[in-house]
Amino acid sequence: MFAVIFKAKVGNQDQHYVDTVAIMRDLAFDQYGCVDFIAVAEGKQEIAISYWHSEEDIKRWHQDAKHAVAQKLGKDKWYSSYTVEVVEIKRQYSFGE
Repeated sequence: MFAVIFKAKVGNQDQHYVDTVAIMRDLAFDQYGCVDFIAVAEGKQEIAISYWHSEEDIKRWHQDAKHAVAQKLGKDKWYSSYTVEVVEIKRQYSFGE
């Protein structure tokens, strides 16, 4: 299992941003095998973590043409900066649910 950690400083997030996020989320789940996606924001900080079965799925998602347009809009309009980390999950455990 792999995770993509997206950390950003928020810029101007308008309704187009909200709509694009929903479309990208559906695309990741429906066409690229995203397993889970969690996003939170506090002040000007945003973090999103998505979970994937393989690194190949992540690469294909990253190269998707619609995702490329969203990435460009992110750089040009919606974020003042961001970092992306791709990590392999070595161990997982939980409590409850």
